Amino acid sequence: MSPTISRALLIISGVLIAATWLYLVLTQPTDSDWGALADSRSSTIALVGFVLPAILALIAVIPRLPVRTLTLLPVALALNIVVGQVVGTMGLPLPLYFDSFGTVLVGALAGPAAGLVTGVLSALVWGTFNPTVVPFAAAYAFVGVAAGLLRRWWTGSWWRIALAAILVGFVTALLSAPIASFIFGGTAGTGTGLLVSFYRSLGFDTLFAVFLQSWTSDPLDKLIVFSVIWLVIRALPQRTRKTFAADS
Repeated sequence: MSPTISRALLIISGVLIAATWLYLVLTQPTDSDWGALADSRSSTIALVGFVLPAILALIAVIPRLPVRTLTLLPVALALNIVVGQVVGTMGLPLPLYFDSFGTVLVGALAGPAAGLVTGVLSALVWGTFNPTVVPFAAAYAFVGVAAGLLRRWWTGSWWRIALAAILVGFVTALLSAPIASFIFGGTAGTGTGLLVSFYRSLGFDTLFAVFLQSWTSDPLDKLIVFSVIWLVIRALPQRTRKTFAADS
């Protein structure tokens, strides 16, 4: 695939995600019904508008990844899926996800393209037995890209990574909240669902309650994930870090 086509696909992906987000947030449709997706226009728009661009971005960047970077993906996917599935199914009132350790690790080691691929593939592979994660493919991709763009910070001071993690969590919440609201009604996840219910009990409507839940959960989740990966990166031999950095 030529660089021109790759750039075009990435631009189209960004435009589709932005258009979908603006449509859902500005119009706030009320016909969402995950149980009858075919009859729910807004749920279908949310699903297609976030998943299709993520797949287009995946197609655009995966041919650019070297074999050495691709060998990281199975381990990263397993880490994301196993930890995320365990946390998501424990039934504990924990408003966290812990489903991006592998994505952040690959992005930090091999750059934003590798992080994007890891995030999207995690959602698609995990979605084969847990379909609720598929609509969040674009948000997972963003986390991987952000981790890759912060590549030079991973061996520096922790406070920089901590501040970046909180910002990444805030933006991830912006991406995820319309999905959680218009596809799942804000009820996906035990801990996060309880937070949404709490904010709704304070008088907020569903969409704003989901935004508040996301702004509570995502920055804290990313702060913990980024901090753990910061420790891992610093513990790795410099030779290993340079090897993957040269591929990105």
